[in-house]
Amino acid sequence: MNILFICSRNQWRSPTAEVVWRRYPTLQVRSAGTSDKARRKVTAQDIQWADYIFVMESQHHQRLQEKFRSLVADKPIEVMDIPDEYRYMEPELVEIFQAAAEHFLNQY
Repeated sequence: MNILFICSRNQWRSPTAEVVWRRYPTLQVRSAGTSDKARRKVTAQDIQWADYIFVMESQHHQRLQEKFRSLVADKPIEVMDIPDEYRYMEPELVEIFQAAAEHFLNQY
């Protein structure tokens, strides 16, 4: 299963999620950002590749809808409600993503 994580600048939250979720061998994982200043900006190819998309905040979901409306129309998108107050690989953030991964994998 291909999982795409989206935050604003692809600097702290989505790259942390990518590292944590990559530990699960049944998943292929990428991360990207919605901002023009993102370290790695989300592309149409990312959206097409993804089976499931996780965004950190509702504003990221909105941006995907605005820019990739037809591509995301049938994609499951989960808003994680993780505010931009964590640093890369911060222990609390890692724990949040580990718990989310376990919950997600138990459902699928």
